[in-house]
Amino acid sequence: MLRLVGEDLACVRGGREVFDGVSFAVPAGGLLQLRGPNGAGKSSLLRLIAGLVRIGGGRLDLLGGQPDVPLAEQTHYVGHLDALKPALTVAENLEFWARMLGGGDRPVAAALETMGIGPLADFPAAVLSAGQRRRLALARLVAASRPVWLLDEPTTALDADGRDRLFELIAGHLAGGGLALVATHVDLPLAAATLTLGGRR
Repeated sequence: MLRLVGEDLACVRGGREVFDGVSFAVPAGGLLQLRGPNGAGKSSLLRLIAGLVRIGGGRLDLLGGQPDVPLAEQTHYVGHLDALKPALTVAENLEFWARMLGGGDRPVAAALETMGIGPLADFPAAVLSAGQRRRLALARLVAASRPVWLLDEPTTALDADGRDRLFELIAGHLAGGGLALVATHVDLPLAAATLTLGGRR
């Protein structure tokens, strides 16, 4: 069974220790909410798991995953930046990301509808509002299936409908045997374990 385990993880960035001694275990169907003040290392921990930041110590394993596939290729990371190409349409942006992620499990149109932006498919991304850009970034979770979701302040710029769609999306992912780590200051309306990081930099 799928299980993401971190043991005594450490992260050093720019010569400074962001955190050390961080341990957790998230099973299939599990949600871990990351808490802590600004600078505590929540984003750094998500980026470390996603393979974007080097592990400064400890051990990180995805048990029950695909042993021949790097962990980074089994994760969806949605960070602070929506990473959109403004000259491309909404649909073209999502098609690009689906190809990058090795996805295409669901049609782009279905992914856009899931996040409530189907009617914007042919609009250039440059004209989207902040909330619409966020919905488009989150639609990547639908367009390509990966078992581990790493979401950094995913509710940023979302209105009530957008938040409801996001929470429903996470709930469906967990029900299907996936797992998620979410860094947020917002209380999630989902059963979740909590990992609180300190403020040391």
